[in-house]
Amino acid sequence: MLRKPILMMIDASHFEVSYVINPWMKPSAWSEDREGYFRAAQAASAALAKALAAAGAEVIRSAGAPGLPDMVFPANAAIVLDRRALVARFRFAERRGEEPLFLKAFEGFKARGLLDVVEQFPQGCFQEGAGDCIWDATRQRFWAGFGQRSNREAIGVTEEFFGAPITPLELISPRFYHLDTCFLPLSGGEVVYYPKAFSHDALAAIRAAVPKDMQIEASDEDAAGFCVNAVNFGRQIVMAQPQDGLRAKLGERGYTVTGVDLSPFIMAGGGAYCMTLRLDRVRETAAMRRAAS
Repeated sequence: MLRKPILMMIDASHFEVSYVINPWMKPSAWSEDREGYFRAAQAASAALAKALAAAGAEVIRSAGAPGLPDMVFPANAAIVLDRRALVARFRFAERRGEEPLFLKAFEGFKARGLLDVVEQFPQGCFQEGAGDCIWDATRQRFWAGFGQRSNREAIGVTEEFFGAPITPLELISPRFYHLDTCFLPLSGGEVVYYPKAFSHDALAAIRAAVPKDMQIEASDEDAAGFCVNAVNFGRQIVMAQPQDGLRAKLGERGYTVTGVDLSPFIMAGGGAYCMTLRLDRVRETAAMRRAAS
């Protein structure tokens, strides 16, 4: 029997759009209907948790904190693999208050037996968690974004901590400031990506590692709708409301796509992947491969 994926989410009680650290954020728009957007955000968070559970995941909800609205995006909290967590260092001061709270949360997961090791990136080494370091189970490697929020130097720290290979990918658009906004490895080996977000060298690295028939290029509409920022396990994909074309492409490859209205969180520059962090991801061992064959 397959174990349920374990996903962390943060309660959205303190969510709002109150500052600008990416081009999607419009505090003035939020302020036009604070109560309405707040209610919509609570409903959207609950709908996402329900969709993930219906798709087969276990969702662990943790508390947020006043004055830290972006805590609802725990994908940026840490990189987690093989029961080891490496906690983020945020580039912008607006998010640095999250660091001690996430450290405490991960120490709590360690006490519960979900993790064995919890450490943090060194001071001044900016790296924003699984949002900029995505595990590719097919290729048994990380893809690491840099150039907008995370330092390239953080890649070496990550590689040493996890002992796993990493492919660096330079991000060139402020609109796609984390790798998870424009890059999605799927369980079947396909990769959904938005070419305009990447440097020439990054595109070359993706196209060299991923066979042509496994590349799915996202459209401008897919990317703007945060549909690439999706959660995948098995043949299930949960994302912000998808375009018909992307839904069809994924359906043809055997995936079941569940769309959720995440528009209040897109106003802050985040979608389904941003709002979750997988805690139970492990690399595949030779024994696991033999058992699956």
